[in-house]
Amino acid sequence: MSSGPRQEGLFESSAPRPLADRLRPQDLAEIVGQDHLLAEGGALRRMTDAGRLASMILWGPPGCGKTTIARLLADRTELEFEPLSAVFSGVADLRKVFERAKARRLSGHGTLLFIDEIHRFNRAQQDGFLPYVEDGTVILVGATTENPSFELNAALLSRCQVFVLNRLDDAALENLLQRAEAAEGATLPLDADARAALRAMADGDGRFALNLAEELFALDSGTALDTVALAATVQRRAPLYDKSQEGHYNLISALHKSLRGSDADAGLYWLARMLVGGEDPRYIARRLARFAYEDVGLADPQAAPQALAAWDCYERLGSPEGELALAQAVVYLATAPKSNAVYKALGSAMRSARETGSLMPPKHILNAPTHLMKELGYGKDYAYDHDVADGFSGQDYFPGAMARRRFYRPVERGFEREIAKRLEYWDRLRQSAGPDGGG
Repeated sequence: MSSGPRQEGLFESSAPRPLADRLRPQDLAEIVGQDHLLAEGGALRRMTDAGRLASMILWGPPGCGKTTIARLLADRTELEFEPLSAVFSGVADLRKVFERAKARRLSGHGTLLFIDEIHRFNRAQQDGFLPYVEDGTVILVGATTENPSFELNAALLSRCQVFVLNRLDDAALENLLQRAEAAEGATLPLDADARAALRAMADGDGRFALNLAEELFALDSGTALDTVALAATVQRRAPLYDKSQEGHYNLISALHKSLRGSDADAGLYWLARMLVGGEDPRYIARRLARFAYEDVGLADPQAAPQALAAWDCYERLGSPEGELALAQAVVYLATAPKSNAVYKALGSAMRSARETGSLMPPKHILNAPTHLMKELGYGKDYAYDHDVADGFSGQDYFPGAMARRRFYRPVERGFEREIAKRLEYWDRLRQSAGPDGGG
């Protein structure tokens, strides 16, 4: 049996309610921005049409409708709605819910257990859900803003379907603003540019957009605000960015791939997003140094000095002055010729080293500091390259039991084009010297 409408207290109906709460959808069809799940053919639509829900995790940013969807799913499938917040609830609260759910099940009624911020429960608490989810005592609907892959137990995830909710796009936010105007019987005091700026300020959060609208409805203003007046009137939403969670990894990945794709403008944008979000610039500097070696490599040997110089400059100047050095490194790395030849060469050499075990170097390139080592042939027939014509002996430096292998294959870009010419030249000299080299 569905929980139905919540019963109000004696004076509750006259108490003020936030606009976002008053406009909370009463049917799944009123949810905006999540058509991929709720429209005809969407996964949640199919479940509700069939009248059967599976346990699930709703993963999405704040203000996208996770709590409302969970409540309406319970209504649509006639399940008792039991809401808990992982921030305020503990094991004792869970036990009470499970006891009520077991009793309800005996009378033929089901329970939808909604846990907001489910990622806040520790591993042991998450394990406590498993038997009740497994035997169907509860249908679990967990809501999280964090990547479930990082925050939830594998055992729990294996028993739940994960549905990704979108941040609300511009059209969805405009839909909410129009609903707010209809409910208030008034038009937001904004010109067209300021209205667009208001949607941008919300940054995909429908609840925040409605809270901003409520502030504006309360203004005693006879004229429409422009963007400057709007910015002075309401508070901009802080960008979503958790330096220890998925936002951190998503943005550094976006920066890295923008540089690899030689897009300096996108690289600067993602750098700015990270700095505005409060990322430690030293972390960015470390990643730029890594990029210089991994993705630019010897196609531009100056890339690494540029990245390290930017890092050093930031350490000396700090923020905000040192951030300009990071921006210069971003532009340099984005516009540099790219090669991962050394990166691939090291990986190939590492695999070969693991395959070949403990092969000894050839004796002719070993030093012989003792008489016994000389008698054993250490250093015998070594050709000192500086004493050989062309400064290249062509000797074999691989283990005797190992065929020569090519790990490093320079690309035809930037400085590596010159390196390729040198390697080709030495290959010709090595072939002319014969199998024993120049010794």
